[in-house]
Amino acid sequence: MKKSTITVLLIEPLKAPRAVEIPAELSAYQNAVGGTVEAIYPFEDAAALICCDEGKLLGMPLNRPLFDEDGRLYDVIAGTFFIAGLSEDDFASLPPELIEKYTAMFGSILIL
Repeated sequence: MKKSTITVLLIEPLKAPRAVEIPAELSAYQNAVGGTVEAIYPFEDAAALICCDEGKLLGMPLNRPLFDEDGRLYDVIAGTFFIAGLSEDDFASLPPELIEKYTAMFGSILIL
């Protein structure tokens, strides 16, 4: 049975990350990021970063940087994004240990 809500880590520009529950449906994901969604998978964990696919084109504020395994900056996410867990076929609640891990990872607020 599919869950009606999932717990995600919401990361808004100039704000500390926070765990929130959102409906497990596309319209809620779009509402959270302010546009059409893009899922990227920059982590080794079973987790996805969901952002607005046109965040930079729409002029959304820069939010947080992404670094490669060597610590080099390779992208900056624009606009609000969230991190969700992954199930076999969909997004799922992010487990508490990953909420803690990504809260620490994205805890610094980027100001450019």
